[in-house]
Amino acid sequence: MMIQRARLLTVSAGVALAVGASACNNDSLTNINKNPNSPEDVPATTLFTTAARNSASYWLGSGYNNREASFVAQHLAEQQYPDEDRYARLGASDVAFNFGAYQSQLEDLQQIIRKGVAAKDPGTSAPASILQVYNFSYLTNTFGDIPYFQSLEGDSVGSTTTPKYDSQQAIYTDMFAKLDAATKALSSAKASLGSADPIYGGDPGEWQKFANSLRARLAITIVNVDKATASAQLQAAFAAPGGVITSNADNTLFPWPGDGVYNNPWSDFFKGRDDDRMSQTLVNIMNANNDPRVGIYAQPLPGTTNVYAGMPNGLAAASASKYANTASRVGAIMFPGATAYGNFGGSGASFPSFMMTAAEVNFIKAEAAERGLGGLTPGQAAGFYNAAITASMNQWGITNGGTIAAYLAQPSVAYKGGTAGLDQIAVQKYVALFTDGGEAWTEWRRTCQPTTVIPGPAAINSQVPRRFMYAPNEYAVNGAAVAAAAAALGPNGDSFNGRMWWDSAPTNAPTYPGASCGQKP
Repeated sequence: MMIQRARLLTVSAGVALAVGASACNNDSLTNINKNPNSPEDVPATTLFTTAARNSASYWLGSGYNNREASFVAQHLAEQQYPDEDRYARLGASDVAFNFGAYQSQLEDLQQIIRKGVAAKDPGTSAPASILQVYNFSYLTNTFGDIPYFQSLEGDSVGSTTTPKYDSQQAIYTDMFAKLDAATKALSSAKASLGSADPIYGGDPGEWQKFANSLRARLAITIVNVDKATASAQLQAAFAAPGGVITSNADNTLFPWPGDGVYNNPWSDFFKGRDDDRMSQTLVNIMNANNDPRVGIYAQPLPGTTNVYAGMPNGLAAASASKYANTASRVGAIMFPGATAYGNFGGSGASFPSFMMTAAEVNFIKAEAAERGLGGLTPGQAAGFYNAAITASMNQWGITNGGTIAAYLAQPSVAYKGGTAGLDQIAVQKYVALFTDGGEAWTEWRRTCQPTTVIPGPAAINSQVPRRFMYAPNEYAVNGAAVAAAAAALGPNGDSFNGRMWWDSAPTNAPTYPGASCGQKP
């Protein structure tokens, strides 16, 4: 029987340490130097709650997502201080904090895995392994080769402080293996994490669905460079124990309490800053298709009730500032109500972060079917495509069947099949991935859809970044390993234009429009 999913963040009170009080105890002098608020051994359950929260906030929150990836993917644009939008504040030192995931949630998850394995408790170790793959996937998809096999071992005998930067291909191979092993282990697992797991309440069956769905996401990512492996991994993911996410009830999401301490990070950002507006790239697509989600993703222009507009990306500051009142803010659903610059309603503090959804999985199936991958056939593509759009509509609160049917029936939306159908899948998936700028950026790099994602007029790079650059401190402390990784990126090396492994054959994508892909006019 499926366990009720945890919807409130459980925060442990910590671990109390016994400290000797006797004056004649020989250990008193050493015990007095121990900090009871900084225990050396923290229970796996406590670590998991923190690691799950950090995994969601790190990649879907206001740092990587709100300040970096959502501008590159052009879900959002900056009307004030548009340096990130022009790529000017996405240099190596600016994005270095993303490597902090190693010392934060990745290290916590490594400790949880060790504890779970030692206790022969896959209900603890397997979810931690799945979340670790989730984190590593964003890191490698952002930078390319990264420390992987030798990482997180700094406290082990014989470990190195200068870990090798492993090839992205080897990392993907291992991520597939880890997800396969975790899914199988969960078949006989107990829900040992319980309420310490804010995502699924420890339910092994739900974690299997997430693992298999993540495996399918990673498989479709590599399809341009290794179609055979992509197809095999898709088929394995679809057939694995537990299956994949097929309904919104099984979505992998982080349920923010909205208690003033643990709020949705977008909400916290918008509470104090009014920098962002919706991107013209995204809003134009939605407006052209009469998309009912536009009124949820975006707020109407000031003084109107149903007029939605985006702003161009990559403008100089003087031009960008003119869009303060002529481009839509992010929807009220992401706002906390009162802000420093007005009250926009909304209960965004408790709005969940979507880590993996039924909509995305159905889009993956639609593409796999159209391309004859993963054991699926082209005749199934339209059904998966319609199911994906319907799931996205429902996910964002559009539940009227007539409204959804009318949207699907439009000539611009009705599934066409073939390469035109693959274009539709990619563009609709791009729309559905709103609030996950990192995955939207990955999908754009893989498909070059929508083709309207191009650098703005004041962008400092002539093409949309294919990756972020390695941190300066990595060169300082692990120079030889970083230099080898940079060399693997091809002639453009460690730059915005360097090509990581899965992005090295863009012309293999059926949706590739040609050399104009992502190029400034």
